[in-house]
Amino acid sequence: MSVKILYFAGLREALGIGSETLELPAGVATVGGLRDWLVGLGRERLASAKNLRCAVNQQMAGFGAALRSGDEVAFFPPVTGG
Repeated sequence: MSVKILYFAGLREALGIGSETLELPAGVATVGGLRDWLVGLGRERLASAKNLRCAVNQQMAGFGAALRSGDEVAFFPPVTGG
């Protein structure tokens, strides 16, 4: 399953990337599973970000939200702005 991942605000700066498209391994089927897998790939900032928010296909979602191939998943701090 392939998903597009977007990182916003301080996460984008800390990780050095704004977006990426990745093929998920079997067993990664939720937003929480995706976050944990990304942390294992070296994106530790996702584990330490306080009050991390996420959206799937531009709709706010919890870590238990199911993922489907082609989904867009966004991770961002609770308050972004500029």
